[in-house]
Amino acid sequence: MLTRRNLLRTAAAGGFFAASGALLPAWARSANAGNKGIFEVSGNAFDLTIGHSNVEIGGRSGHAITINGTLPGPLIRFREGEKVTLNVHNTLDEDTSIHWHGLLVPFHMDGVPGVSFPGIKPKSTFTYEFAVPQSGTYWYHSHSGLQEQLGHYGPLIIDPAGADPVEADREYVLVLSDWTFEHPHKVFARLKKDAAVYNFQQRTAGDFLRDARENGIGPTFTDRASWGAMRMSPTDISDVTASVYTYLINGHATDDNWTAIFNSGERVRLRIINASAMTIFNFRIPGLPMTVVAADGLPVQPVETDEFQIGVAETYDVIVSPTRARPFALVAESIDRSGQVVATLAPEAGLVATAPLLREPPVLTHRDMGMDMSSMDHGSMAGMDHGSMDHGAMAMTDTVPQSHDHRMGVGVDNVAMVQVSRIDEPGLGLESVPHRALRYSQLRSLTPNPDTRAPGREIEIHLTGNMERYMWSFDGVKLSEVTGPIIFHESERLRVTLVNDTMMTHPIHLHGMFFDLVVADTDHKPRKHTVTVKPAERLSFDVTADHVGDWAFHCHLLFHMHAGMMQVVSVLPRVAGATTHTPHKGHEPAVPPSEEDIPTTETPTPDRQHEGHH
Repeated sequence: MLTRRNLLRTAAAGGFFAASGALLPAWARSANAGNKGIFEVSGNAFDLTIGHSNVEIGGRSGHAITINGTLPGPLIRFREGEKVTLNVHNTLDEDTSIHWHGLLVPFHMDGVPGVSFPGIKPKSTFTYEFAVPQSGTYWYHSHSGLQEQLGHYGPLIIDPAGADPVEADREYVLVLSDWTFEHPHKVFARLKKDAAVYNFQQRTAGDFLRDARENGIGPTFTDRASWGAMRMSPTDISDVTASVYTYLINGHATDDNWTAIFNSGERVRLRIINASAMTIFNFRIPGLPMTVVAADGLPVQPVETDEFQIGVAETYDVIVSPTRARPFALVAESIDRSGQVVATLAPEAGLVATAPLLREPPVLTHRDMGMDMSSMDHGSMAGMDHGSMDHGAMAMTDTVPQSHDHRMGVGVDNVAMVQVSRIDEPGLGLESVPHRALRYSQLRSLTPNPDTRAPGREIEIHLTGNMERYMWSFDGVKLSEVTGPIIFHESERLRVTLVNDTMMTHPIHLHGMFFDLVVADTDHKPRKHTVTVKPAERLSFDVTADHVGDWAFHCHLLFHMHAGMMQVVSVLPRVAGATTHTPHKGHEPAVPPSEEDIPTTETPTPDRQHEGHH
């Protein structure tokens, strides 16, 4: 049974935060600032105010859009089963919104302008009201324009109605995020002009000489020539890097030394939320094993690991039990290893954990492009520890040839000729680390899946893009060009297969429902709301369409979604005549936006209904 309330919770129910000089909510302040308590907004009725604030990050001042004047926003705490009322006041001169990421709320409370409601107009108030149907670690954020990149996000914790299956002596919430002093619209405009503008890790002549010594001059020259012919870069791991980003934990940069306190021998629960706009992180605590106990808010059977990759919008709960009274580094390193943020887990305030050096940046291979590996030099894959893989958890069809039946054109610059199941791989760049790295195939739901029916049909959706032109889409069709939603039918069980035709890792989020990743275990599949899809990967999940309504379905890399990598899933009720989609009152399709500045506030219009395998 959790005892952290007795140890740490000191806030009065229903209270608010006042903005501090550092514009940090109390829960996010470091123990070094003399505040060890977790203060939160809790209860079942309260107000949130969206407005402009000046913030100080890493010794510099910048402009943010904040919730109740803080960055990140307040830690909101609900209890499973209660009905909550949240009055959201918009003091901005533009529309805003709040999406409750991962919560199974009625679709008109989901908070996506143009899809589930009209949005919150300037100088107005919108009231969210819903019953809380679940427990776990979640978060909330704007779904309007690029406000999320400006600081419009915060953590959301839901306590279970009964006993918590996770026992811990204390807990901390860790919100990982990326911050830029460059306005996000300028960042997006620069990416449209040059998608590699923030990539300062291009291969050099020295890299060529090193590779030639290790692999031979012929294979090295062939490798460089093939990448050059395709006008692609093997170092194009992240669109936006530490060249313009400052990475944060609870609003703190590394130099702030955000500190969490422990007593030796305690079970400490860390609720880790990736609230970044564009950064996938690799999280580790050198010298301290972690036991994963929840993924995307739902309990999983405990898995001990040393590192895991956390995609944008994913959450993981881990238990750590430090027995040595020394500081440990909480390390969140960007997937491209251009930067990191480090905090401290310590037995007392004032200690500083040693920050590890950045590791060698990962490099894409022809396998990440979905190329036919039968003619390739497999020696380049020697670093992969295939012996440690649980091959029993892999899909029966590990490699699938591309069918080429989705739209081609200027928006698609690559097609995965060979699609590979990569669910048993730990994440791009973690294949060769000398310690344990978590894989999706290791996750098992703590309780049996609520629906174990075989899917009645399958939908195949391709993740597509033109990296050079910075165009992103599903099935080669960007948001402004689609003509109708993806159709699900109430209560049906279906399989969705995602095929990543790009060389980037995409975190894909489906609103309004959890889905079961297709792994070997048929009754305890891991249940998630967001999944990262690796380059050239073919990944499947089964989903039950329980909740009628219109639900956003998109890449959670903010600038990819902004560029058009988003559609809508419409779950139609099983009533006579409900075979076509009719827009709900208040969020009828709007005029499609321009190509150069596609907001996230329009109703997508796919070019066909996904009624079956295509």
